[in-house]
Amino acid sequence: MENMPNTVGDTYGQGEIQVVAFRLGKEEYAVDILNVQEINRLLDITRVPRAARHIEGVVNLRGNIIPIINLHTRFNLQAAGDQEDKRIIVFQFDDIKTGIIVDEVSEVLSLNKNDIEETSNVYNSISADLIKGIARVDDRLFLLLDILKIFE
Repeated sequence: MENMPNTVGDTYGQGEIQVVAFRLGKEEYAVDILNVQEINRLLDITRVPRAARHIEGVVNLRGNIIPIINLHTRFNLQAAGDQEDKRIIVFQFDDIKTGIIVDEVSEVLSLNKNDIEETSNVYNSISADLIKGIARVDDRLFLLLDILKIFE
């Protein structure tokens, strides 16, 4: 049992992780940079009939058809910011590519594992399953998303 990860620090290993930080509404979020393939301006999205409410549609990105998830809808958040600032963050897991719409990509950060608080220590709800932890950077808080669970 001693070898089983039970903290965010164990999940991320020793030292630091790099994340892509972005805004959704008024909140700041982050995802592990290892899963990010690219970041693009908002593209023309083709709606898909009968798709789940949070599936915005699909885009054709250099010959690849990529489903796009609207995290505003997924998390019941109001969109904020200028349309020009909106971005699509594209992720790749094995052979699967997918993207999320965000209000603004702010920066790439290195987070110290000691600055990441386990979600269960802060709050407990169904949506907490989508969040790996909460990181403190100076006076800012970043919700670290479990991107694989968002795509389920």
